[in-house]
This record gives sequence, C-alpha cells and structure tokens, in this order.
Amino acid sequence: MTRIGASTGGPRGPTPTDRIRSRRIDPRLLLTTGEPAGIGPDLCIQIAQKPLPCDLTVIGDPELLEARAARLGLRLRIKIQDTEASREQRPGILRVWPAARVADRTPGRLNPANAVYVLDTIAAGARACLEGRYEALVTAPVHKGVINQAGFPFTGHTEYIAGLTGGEPVMLLTAPGLRVALATTHLPLAEVSRAITREGLERTVRVLHQELMDRFGIAEPRILVCGLNPHAGEGGHLGREEIETIEPVLTALRKEGLHLEGPLPADTLFLPKYLDHADAVLAMYHDQGLPVLKHVGFGRAVNITLGLPIIRTSVDHGTALDLAGAGQADAGSLEAAIEAAIEMAARVKRSS
Repeated sequence: MTRIGASTGGPRGPTPTDRIRSRRIDPRLLLTTGEPAGIGPDLCIQIAQKPLPCDLTVIGDPELLEARAARLGLRLRIKIQDTEASREQRPGILRVWPAARVADRTPGRLNPANAVYVLDTIAAGARACLEGRYEALVTAPVHKGVINQAGFPFTGHTEYIAGLTGGEPVMLLTAPGLRVALATTHLPLAEVSRAITREGLERTVRVLHQELMDRFGIAEPRILVCGLNPHAGEGGHLGREEIETIEPVLTALRKEGLHLEGPLPADTLFLPKYLDHADAVLAMYHDQGLPVLKHVGFGRAVNITLGLPIIRTSVDHGTALDLAGAGQADAGSLEAAIEAAIEMAARVKRSS
C-alpha cells in the first residue's frame, strides 16, 4: 500500500486534468460559484473550457458567469440545467442551475448584500446531494468575514454544511503524498485546548478511520496523531493535554484494533520516517497541520469534509480578491477537488 510519504512522481507527473480525462465515470456533480467578488466565478468558467468525465452543473447567477467570462475573454455558452442523463462536460459549455441574481458583480469588491446568495447556493447544493439528485458537492471559496458582516454567524463550509445535512464533520485536506485531518477547525487559538475533549477526539478519530476505509479504500488505515503542546507536552512539563486527554483516547482505540501512533511532537512528525508508514495525520488545530500540507501542495490540495452523508470537496485557497477578473487565477486546486469528488463517487457506486 502506498503511504502518504511516498513519492508522487514530482512536478512532471500527471496533472489533475490528465487523470480526470483518463477515466469515464460520469457522476453528477454540483459546483458552487462561491464569493461573487472573488475568483470562484473565474474558476467555474476556466473549468468549463476543459473536457471532464462528469456531468457538472454550476449553481449560481448566470449573469454573473456571463459577465465574468466576457471580462476574462473566455468563450462560454450557458445551458440552463435540465434533467437529461449524465454526459461528459464539453469545452465552452457550462450547465447552470440558476440562483438568485447577485447584488453586486464587481470583481474584487466585497458586498455584504451578496451573503444571502452565497449561503443559498451552498444550502441548495447540499440539499440536492442529500436528496440523491447529485453525487457530490464541490465548493468554490467564500469570504467568512463578509458573511459575518452581513449578520450571519458563519465559521466555514465544513460547519455550515454539517448543520444542513447532519453527520459528524471532520475536515481533511489532501495533497500529493499527504493527508491531514483536524481535531478542531476554525477556532481562535485561545479556545483550542478547551475544545479538545476525550469525547470529541474519540469521535474525530473514529470518523477519520472509517472514512479512510470507505472513501479512500484503505483497508487498515494507519494514523499519526499530533500532540497539542511543544514536544507533545514534554512529559507534562509543557502541558498536560497529552497525558489527560489525547493518550487515554488513543490507548482505548488501539485496544479496538485501530492503528494509531502518538501523540507525537508536531515539529518532527512530518518527516519521512513517520509519513512513509502512515495514511493520514491528525493535527490538533488548523495552523498546526495545514501550513505543512499547503507547503507541500498548495494549488493542488483538496479540502474534503468527512463524516457527512454527502460527498463534499473544495479548493485549498481563499477568494483571492486581487486576482478576480484578472485572468490570473489557477484552477489546479479546483480540478483536483473535482477529481477527488469523481473518485469518491465512483467508490460509493462500486460499494453499493
């Protein structure tokens, strides 16, 4: 079995688009446009220029997409969503599920009035997947700040979609050669320690273990678990969370047969001697594990929400307001997110 630290072929290996083109799977995917002022619409239009082995529908404002395509100088023919059978995505044609018109289509200019549009597209997509009308939801980046500014408490896609669909969400990011899951997600650092409880950590480990088997086809997952404190607490001298919370959970789950190593110091865990023999890393908080993953594969990484009754993938980056409408956005992460959604949808089909 190839572990997460194994070589992935380097920069000359196949791109996400190459890998997508090599298969005919044809699942039905929904793609949201994300924040209208950001690069989400740009990425949707760029993806529409490529042949993809899936029935891809974008949920969003058709006028927003047409205006952005004209600004980018890219051909785009919008086809309003229909109920025909799945077909391969054809270049230059984009199937669109019309959403309400955005209040402001100006690239790079955030407008709180667009928050309802953003949340409505996510909610409609999640419900459509929950109802079985689509097999996966892929999301373009949103701007948390402007959504909160509009009066909606919003910490991220992960938590919002879980609130709509149920389940026990775990955030996982993947890059070539590395998978990193999070025990806590979008929290201020001062709140992280209180958020790591035995019950919550056990739930996260169980979800990660099960989803590595179900969504990635790994028969016996091996998971590395970070400590919370420097040097994993240094035997209690630098914090007691490892002794009082993390280690008891891991010990109990090992007795059930789970392959868990840790708690390990995060500053040395991401070395080949550990990664070469593991399938995933569980970090205790957002900025403990994700800087390493994004250093390894930014622009090719995928954000996956585990523990949901639907498949949801997303890009590894933000709205990039300064690049919106400028023709400089890189669709590599979105291509990888679509590829991941296709692969997971195919695995679900094979196992059903």
